[in-house]
Amino acid sequence: MISTKKESSPHNRLNDVQISLLRLFDQNISEQETLEVRKLLMDYFDRALQEELKEVSKQKKYSEQDYYKMLSDDKFVIE
Repeated sequence: MISTKKESSPHNRLNDVQISLLRLFDQNISEQETLEVRKLLMDYFDRALQEELKEVSKQKKYSEQDYYKMLSDDKFVIE
């Protein structure tokens, strides 16, 4: 028997935050409010990324010169 019901996988399920955001944006909020919420989310993820970058840089002992070399030298390899 062939099932016509589409199976859910973890990749196409929404998490609680995504559902909450969809509900928020389903309300009649202005374009300005939408932009403010987007900026809040971008700022949050930017802070998280910056903290992760600091931690990785500390663990790998990257210096400012290392970053300049990474940007300018295609053959730069960190041991």
